[in-house]
Amino acid sequence: MARKNIQAISLFSGGLDSCLAVLLMLRQNIEVTALTFMTHFGCDLDDRSSCSHNPYPVAEKFGFSVKLMQLGQKFVDIVREPKFGHGKNMNPCVDCRILMLREAKEYMEAVGADFVITGEVMGQRPFSQLKDKLTMTAREAGLTGRLLRPLSAKLLPPTIPEREGLVDRELLEGINGRSRHRQMEMAREFGLENYPSPAGGCLLTNSDFSRKLRDLFTHHPKVAFTDLNLLRHGRHFRFSPATKFIVGRDQGDNEKILAYADPAETICEVKDAGSPITLIQGAVTDEALQTACAFTARYSDRKKDARVEVTWSRGEAEGTVTVAPAPESVVDGLRV
Repeated sequence: MARKNIQAISLFSGGLDSCLAVLLMLRQNIEVTALTFMTHFGCDLDDRSSCSHNPYPVAEKFGFSVKLMQLGQKFVDIVREPKFGHGKNMNPCVDCRILMLREAKEYMEAVGADFVITGEVMGQRPFSQLKDKLTMTAREAGLTGRLLRPLSAKLLPPTIPEREGLVDRELLEGINGRSRHRQMEMAREFGLENYPSPAGGCLLTNSDFSRKLRDLFTHHPKVAFTDLNLLRHGRHFRFSPATKFIVGRDQGDNEKILAYADPAETICEVKDAGSPITLIQGAVTDEALQTACAFTARYSDRKKDARVEVTWSRGEAEGTVTVAPAPESVVDGLRV
């Protein structure tokens, strides 16, 4: 039986595979601290329910701790320029994994833990979980020999904790490929219930979001976190290289746009009617203001009127513009 003071640090999404990796360690009386990494393209630090897989219920049930870690600007930088390239959309999966592993390594060293684990399964994802990629990510993260994949360990070379007897290799798994039959069987054995189906909680795998992000990166050498947060909300239109409109889809969008808008930016709205909030970001020329107001009218309850009065405000300044609602051809032409 393993000594009780052995400590492992886990990358933890709350999904089935990462849960099982932790449970395999707990079965050997190894203490686990699970790290759930947050980015501006997935979970919201202020809202546990926004995570693709809430990490807390299983941790509370089985008795291990979860620590939330925000990757912040480090992650934005690799999304913009990933060393190992993007996936189908803006997802830098290999670079993302390496960054999380590096952060886990730093945490492991800081707390004096023995090794790092992940829920990766060899062959489950062709781009990032082939044997050579698993070896490479461990090397790039500086974790060669200290990174254990409990679900596929028997198919991989023994790690240092296995060779030193900290972990019993015979109690680990040798899962390969995309089938989840063995994982579901293990879940029943452990009493792990209500686990989520595989799903992408990362917005970078979404084609619409990725298109908006590419547009943002193209026109802004530096981006603020509020700009990234706004990508989640509203319809986005590129008026010019220097100007963009964000038009709310519903009341929730309107509230978020108002919350994230800078006081120096221009807001447009049709008063006394159901109306989107339109945020003008960047340079506000007369033509840009007229067009943004026309877009606001187009998506308001008065879109069938010939002329609509639209109110704009910027700080304490305010005015009105009377415009015809924008035709669909113009709207589609500027849509990001």
